[in-house]
Amino acid sequence: MASWNSVSLELTYEFLGWFAFIAWSISFYPQVILNFRRKSVVGLNFDFVLLNLTKHSSYLIYNASLYFSSAIQNQYFQKYGYDQMIPVAANDVAFSSHAVLLTAIALFQIAIYERGSQKLSKISIGIVSVVWLTAAVCFFVALSDHSWLWLLNIFNSIQVLMTTIKYIPQVSMNFLRKSTDGFSIGNILLDFSGGIANYGQMVVQSIDQGSWVNFYGNIGKVLLSLVSVSFDIIFIIQHYVLYPAKKPYKLVTTGEDEDQIREHLVRPSDESPPENV
Repeated sequence: MASWNSVSLELTYEFLGWFAFIAWSISFYPQVILNFRRKSVVGLNFDFVLLNLTKHSSYLIYNASLYFSSAIQNQYFQKYGYDQMIPVAANDVAFSSHAVLLTAIALFQIAIYERGSQKLSKISIGIVSVVWLTAAVCFFVALSDHSWLWLLNIFNSIQVLMTTIKYIPQVSMNFLRKSTDGFSIGNILLDFSGGIANYGQMVVQSIDQGSWVNFYGNIGKVLLSLVSVSFDIIFIIQHYVLYPAKKPYKLVTTGEDEDQIREHLVRPSDESPPENV
């Protein structure tokens, strides 16, 4: 297994990794808190949450298996070389574990809070069912010859696929409503920051090792960040440019205007009767 050549690059790698972990992890809270305060999930697309849970679950399986399993690590080294580093860090495992938990909480909020006429679509339910059925079939195929790295690549492909399509329902919903009300932009800004840091982390590792194997050896992570950042930009444009929140109207009056308003508010019964002369 390869080791770091530069201490400064190693520290930079760790910093960027944990920065991405913190940004991505915190990004789940604005939406959960917004749902809790409103006691409503109106404006949050349910398909987005369900597809997101599938995505993070498959990502957790990939990260945890490659990080903790020596057998899978050995298969990775056999394929890419023993002089390479495992492309999964501790922060990747921590993030995906936290992501599954928070997304499950958001799904629970959908079940208990006011949701108007919104509901899960049959299309998203069908997609999730097919994905997990396919994963189950692949597991039994891999079980016969212990091709675990191949199986992990399947889960990696699943999480990339889910990342690609999970944003579409929310983007479409914002477009149809011409509004982003109910969907937290804080989630998007933090997710964008984490995606950029994630790319930086992989670049730092490649510079230190003098090799770009960690990019095509972990293509799922690369595509994940690329797709996420692209959709984050779309959400930012929708929120701040296309459908900005309307500011409450504030009446500005002068002293003369206030006197006229006060005069019109005085009822006839409040006026003093004329004096007898």
